[in-house]
Amino acid sequence: MTTSAEPVRPGPLAARPVVLRPAPRLLRLPGVYRPQEDTALLAAAIDDLAIPPGARALDLCTGTGAQALTLARRGAETVLALDLSRRALASVRLNALTRGLRIRPRRGDLTTALGEGPFDVVVANPPYVPSPAATVRATRGWDAGPDGRAVLDPLCAQARTLLRPGGALLIVHSTLSDVDKSLRMLTARGLRAEVDRTARIPFGPVLSGRTEFLEAAGLIEPGQRMEELVVLRAVR
Repeated sequence: MTTSAEPVRPGPLAARPVVLRPAPRLLRLPGVYRPQEDTALLAAAIDDLAIPPGARALDLCTGTGAQALTLARRGAETVLALDLSRRALASVRLNALTRGLRIRPRRGDLTTALGEGPFDVVVANPPYVPSPAATVRATRGWDAGPDGRAVLDPLCAQARTLLRPGGALLIVHSTLSDVDKSLRMLTARGLRAEVDRTARIPFGPVLSGRTEFLEAAGLIEPGQRMEELVVLRAVR
């Protein structure tokens, strides 16, 4: 097992709205989550981490591998990219190969990650969209139960176990999925948790098709058509 020379050191916090750079253009098999605004926001947060040589990194819910690629470029010695989708893992392999970056794709979820850890850096763009219907294979890349926390709750509960002392966790999700609850859960487990950065964006096709449900559930105001994305940073 590779060990880090020193703990990951977070850079200065930027808990304010930021201008998003374009999401990366990556190879993507049909059905794999497309890199978009949340992808770009999380990548910007990774750029603020000082990743020491020898770091072990995890990209949970990797999709196309966008964040795994960022971690590898930033100097992480080993990068594990986890996803339940076999098409996602094939996309990761293609994207890593075309860029000459070493990434280990593996089919799995949080339970798999706990068996592989602990890590110096963990990043996650998990499903977080509130859904009125049960999640199915075609929607599991974004749907996360009626409150959007089907994946966020277990991830926050196990965050400390995933991290080595001094390690850092970055999670991106929408304010529709209760950012305050994520912060409370992370802090209650002894982590130093803060909002790293935010971005306001218009509703995409999924949320635009669910405004009636979101309004009835009290998750948005009547007529609201903008959401705020947030990256949380937690350090052990």
